[in-house]
Amino acid sequence: MALLTLGVAWAWRVTTEPPLLEAVVRNAAGEVVGAGALRHNGSHPDGREPPRGEPGPRAADGPHPPPPGGPAEGEGPPRGERSPLEAVRHGPEFVVTMHNGEVLNVHLPRPPRNFWSRPPFGFFWTLGLAAVAVALATYPIIRKLTRRLEQLQRGVERWGDGDLSVRVPVKGHDEVAYLAGRFNLAAERIETLMQSHKKLLANASHELRSPLARIRMGVELLGEQASPAFRDEIKRNIGELDQLIDEILLASRLDSSEADMGTLEKVDLIGLAAEEAARVDADLEAAEGSGELVVNGVSKLMRRAVRNLLENARRYGRGDISVQLSRQGPMILLAVCDRGPGVPPEQRERIFEPFYRLPGASEREGGVGLGLALVKSIAERHGGTVHCEDREGGGARFVLTLPSAG
Repeated sequence: MALLTLGVAWAWRVTTEPPLLEAVVRNAAGEVVGAGALRHNGSHPDGREPPRGEPGPRAADGPHPPPPGGPAEGEGPPRGERSPLEAVRHGPEFVVTMHNGEVLNVHLPRPPRNFWSRPPFGFFWTLGLAAVAVALATYPIIRKLTRRLEQLQRGVERWGDGDLSVRVPVKGHDEVAYLAGRFNLAAERIETLMQSHKKLLANASHELRSPLARIRMGVELLGEQASPAFRDEIKRNIGELDQLIDEILLASRLDSSEADMGTLEKVDLIGLAAEEAARVDADLEAAEGSGELVVNGVSKLMRRAVRNLLENARRYGRGDISVQLSRQGPMILLAVCDRGPGVPPEQRERIFEPFYRLPGASEREGGVGLGLALVKSIAERHGGTVHCEDREGGGARFVLTLPSAG
C-alpha cells in the first residue's frame, strides 16, 4: 500500500506540475542580468494593468535602477487598444527587465493540449488511471481472501445439508483461518454427538427386542389362565413397543444422509395405493387422464409412507377414508382424506414433528407419534413434500407430493 501511495503521488505530481511564476536571465559568467514575472494575460499578478516597461521582481543581487529614458510610470497603450505583447499564446510568457533598461518578452511555447489533457479532464484521466492501478494491485489480495471465504461458505452449506463429515481447509493465520478452525471443531463435536446418539438408539432398540420376545413368549405360556381382556391388553402393548422400536430405527436411518435405504426403482403408485387401501377398506380414486403414476423411489419406504397416512386416517378419522391420485405438472399428488375432527391451522406443521400428539389425543387410540414424522422424512428423501389441509365437507386431507419418474 505504501508503494501504491507513492506511485499515485508521483502520477499526481507529473500531471499537476507547479506553474512557472518567475524568470531569471543570466549571462555566460552566471551573473544575473535581468529578471521578470509571469505575464497573466496582460495583467499584473495583483490584478492591476502593469505599466509598459515596469520592472519585474529582482533577483537576489539587489534592485537595479529603472532604465534611462524609459517610459514614464503608468504609461501604457491607449485604453481599449491591445498591446502586441498581450497576444494570446500557448505556454507561459514573462516580462523581463534587463539591467540595461531593455524590456524583453520571453515566451516558453508549449504544444496545444488535446481534449483529455486540458483541465479538469487531465485530473479525471489521472484519477481513473490511479483507480485502475489500485484495482489491479489489490485484486490478487482480495481474490485470495474471497476464495477462502467461498470455500468456507461451500463447506457450511454442505454441512447444513446434512453432510456432517465435511471439513474446510485451514490456511494462514488470519481471522478466516481461525473461523475455519472453529467451524471444523464444532462440526467434529456435533458429528461425534450425532453418531453417539444414533449408536445409543440402535443399541437401546436392540436391547428392547430381547425382553419383548420374552414377554411375548410368557403370554403364550399363560394359556387359558389369564382373561382374554388381559391377554389382549398385553398383546397391544407389545405391539406398540415393537412398532416404536421399528419406527425409531427407521427415523434414525432416515436422518442420516449417507445411510443406504435401499435400491431406487420405478414404483407404481396406483398399484401400491390400491394394496394399502384394501387393508383399511379405503376408496381409491385416480384422476382421469393422469396416465401411469410412477415415481423413482425405494418401494418399502413408499409403502411405509402410504401405510402411515392410512393408519393415521383410520385411527383419528370417522367414516369413509379415500385415497386420491392425480398429476400436477411434473409432480404426482397422493392425498389421503378422512372425516375426522381435522387439524387446527396452527398445528398443521407441528403434527409432523417426532413424538408430537394433538392436544386431547388419547394413548388408547394407538400410535407413538412417529408416523407422520416418518412420512415427512421419506417424502424429503425422495425430493417431495407432505402437508395437511382441510377436506371439503369436514375432516383432514394429507397430501404427499412426489416428482414423477416420466
